[in-house]
Amino acid sequence: MNYRKETPIMRKTLAALLLSLVMTPVLAHQHIRPGLWEVTTRSDLLALVPHIPAEHMQQLSGLAQRYGLKLPKIENGAATSHVCITEAMASEDVPSYFYEHRSGCTVQNATRTGNRYQLEMTCSNAHFQGNGTAEGTFISPESFTGRTEFDSTISGTPVHASAQTRARWIGERCTTANPLP
Repeated sequence: MNYRKETPIMRKTLAALLLSLVMTPVLAHQHIRPGLWEVTTRSDLLALVPHIPAEHMQQLSGLAQRYGLKLPKIENGAATSHVCITEAMASEDVPSYFYEHRSGCTVQNATRTGNRYQLEMTCSNAHFQGNGTAEGTFISPESFTGRTEFDSTISGTPVHASAQTRARWIGERCTTANPLP
């Protein structure tokens, strides 16, 4: 596969796909249930996916795999993935594991007050650099919402992305997803 024939729309879509994986909100230790969670991230960039030819989607999938990522299911402008949260992960005070070391990202200034959190992140690797913020609200032990804003450069193309995330606990057993690294 030739990855050098990236078009601006492919770069923006890759940004949306990478960010949908990186921008999964954090969960709180007092309210989180360990187990399998379904996380749905919605953005304007993800709405472009149906307009991308199948061969370009295959290239994007291959490029994501080079970063060690698997593209989530994408329908109607939303990426849906399953995430396994272990008991150890659920017990962390401010679990930055959703952001740290994902596509070269680090977290700074992570705080939590009551049922709300916020953090800043910086991502940098050979093809993707950027800075962003994330904030969210824990609605119940089995549900949360979040919002992320991210300014980045992907293969030299500036891309601004914002996303809204909803997550729901599915069950105690993680039989259909692997734990995050």
